[in-house]
Amino acid sequence: MSSTFFTASPQWRWFIVAYFFFGGLAAGSYVLATLLDLSGQDRRLVRLGYLVAFPVVCLCGLLLTVDLGRPLRFWHMLVQSETFRPMLKTYSPMSSGAWALAGFGGCAFLSFVAVLAEHGWLQWPALRRLGAPSPVGRLVTGVGMLLALYVAGYTGVLLSVSNRPIWADTSLLGVTFLISAGSTSAALLMLLGAWRGVTGEGLHALERFDRVVLVLELVAIVALIASLGRIAMVWLNGWGVLLAAMMVGGVALPLVIEARPSARGALAPVLVLVGGLVLRAVIIFSSDGLP
Repeated sequence: MSSTFFTASPQWRWFIVAYFFFGGLAAGSYVLATLLDLSGQDRRLVRLGYLVAFPVVCLCGLLLTVDLGRPLRFWHMLVQSETFRPMLKTYSPMSSGAWALAGFGGCAFLSFVAVLAEHGWLQWPALRRLGAPSPVGRLVTGVGMLLALYVAGYTGVLLSVSNRPIWADTSLLGVTFLISAGSTSAALLMLLGAWRGVTGEGLHALERFDRVVLVLELVAIVALIASLGRIAMVWLNGWGVLLAAMMVGGVALPLVIEARPSARGALAPVLVLVGGLVLRAVIIFSSDGLP
């Protein structure tokens, strides 16, 4: 039996599950908005991605703060309490992740206000330079996209460097969470785009992207299970059943639905979003045993 079964649990609960889920949504929405922007797709989808990213990353910060035993000390993650100097531990995914989240939040804010200025909701023409196609806007979105990719995947890496069962027994959690962030974010933008009346090539590009990423997600989950070896037997319980249901209902079924144009609608994106949340819940909670 792996030694990870004899270690103390961090007692993470729904605040952390929600943070992992919404962090992936914020990061993925920003990355997709940037890619759609660079490829000249429907500007409405680009704006939706940027408008989603900033409020959701703010929610992530709130969830992390509330989950702390002493919430008022959240700033200790970034600043040394005695010297008030920046505290960055490059060897720690938790420390580097906190800084990446802060940097990504800054870029998401700049892109957010640029969209507001583009809409005319903020009457300050200089803010429009923060958006594409200005050089400053390209710099902001380029840096923001790199930080977003880090934020989307570092949560899985954070689990992998722990000493808990399942988490420490595979190196594929980071890539699995990164891929899942792509599928759930595409699903969210598809839902919002359809609600705002977006049609045409931009929405079809998102649908094609989501199908590809869903296939990759299925492959990643299967590879993750295989990489666990005998440790995967831990999932021969309710959590394993829930994971199997997620693979069927949150990945395979949406793939079937999206492959049939006549059946497209809100069902497939909703299933993908629910599946992304379930995946993170199973990974986190199953490390402590039975549901």
